[in-house]
Amino acid sequence: MAATDIARQVGEGCRTVPLAGHVGFDSLPDQLVNKSVSQGFCFNILCVGETGLGKSTLMDTLFNTKFEGEPATHTQPGVQLRSNTYDLQESNVGLKLTIVSTVGFGDQINKEDSYKPIVEFIDAQFEAYLQEELKIRRVLHTYHDSRIHACLYFIAPTGHSLKSLDLVTMKKLDSKVNIIPIIAKSDAISKSELTKFKIKITSELVSNGVQIYQFPTDDESVAEINGTMNAHLPFAVVGSTEELKIGNKMMKARQYPWGTVQVENEAHCDFVKLREMLIRVNMEDLREQTHTRHYELYRRCKLEEMGFKDTDPDSKPFSLQETYEAKRNEFLGELQKKEEEMRQMFVQRVKEKEAELKEAEKELHEKFDCLKKLHQDEKKKLEDKKKSLDDEMNAFKQRKTAAELLQSQGSQAGGSQTLKRDKEKKNLGFL
Repeated sequence: MAATDIARQVGEGCRTVPLAGHVGFDSLPDQLVNKSVSQGFCFNILCVGETGLGKSTLMDTLFNTKFEGEPATHTQPGVQLRSNTYDLQESNVGLKLTIVSTVGFGDQINKEDSYKPIVEFIDAQFEAYLQEELKIRRVLHTYHDSRIHACLYFIAPTGHSLKSLDLVTMKKLDSKVNIIPIIAKSDAISKSELTKFKIKITSELVSNGVQIYQFPTDDESVAEINGTMNAHLPFAVVGSTEELKIGNKMMKARQYPWGTVQVENEAHCDFVKLREMLIRVNMEDLREQTHTRHYELYRRCKLEEMGFKDTDPDSKPFSLQETYEAKRNEFLGELQKKEEEMRQMFVQRVKEKEAELKEAEKELHEKFDCLKKLHQDEKKKLEDKKKSLDDEMNAFKQRKTAAELLQSQGSQAGGSQTLKRDKEKKNLGFL
């Protein structure tokens, strides 16, 4: 009998029986609380928005501290994600907080691909967690979960409508992360304009099919407040780390020539609503939604790409071993096929190379024969020319010898005639 069938029978045969006395497992919630507190918690926030909308200031205001960070400029060539992790302690509860900011978002002339680095970053965190899950020796209890639990999407307070960049980005992210839209620097527009702007944003999100995070209403303890707060989305917030004395109290506020905006005054902005919903009421639900909804969707798609399925074509459950063996055989078959293709390709390339070498050798032989023939012709010409020069030299020597002989004979004949004339003169003198 298969293990799944046994489990199904066990579940169907479950009965409820009364206890005769106190056992003690009612302390399990306390045990879970103590264990969770000792291990600590992690929470990861992604801040998406254009440069200068006050993302860093709002984070400082939300957690009542000053996070270290360099101010971003408008000269970034592309969108970069900057992640910083901090250890926070409140009472006896520890929180490992990771804040990821999108540096340079919306600063480029061509904003078509501005969302891609954000999507790739979120997928990379899912992939890292999936790889840890698939390990033989897992350490998930000590693994630092870097998956994004909440995405605060900062909307510029234009008072008109959402930018196309905002709609495209939120549409690409809504299946991967819990999106909470907020209107940044909401003190830049009037109250009436803000109300119309909220309605316009909600209408555009619905008409474009953008799924934002809805605060859960299935828990009776928070159903009323969450239902009320869902109607206030998107939150219009103002951030400030500056404290001003208002009445007899020091409060976080922004001072203007026309008056003061109190950050924690709900009549001035929705900062308190955001803090209540994000941190004090729904932080655990955001973590749970990330794991059970967004991560499970990524995991399912990834495993289906790898060939894993829950059922076979006959709607029977697949075992992991059978799926692994089938995938292994498929992989080996593809590997053998590729190996055969590579072998045939190698043989074909060797034959082509041999043909090229033979053709090159033939051309070299023809070139050598041609050069050899030219060399022989040149040699013959040189020999003929040498013979001709030798003949000319011999003829010249013969002519030279003949000329020298004639010259010597002529000089001898001239000398005898001179002696004869001298003798005749001498004879005449004696007379």
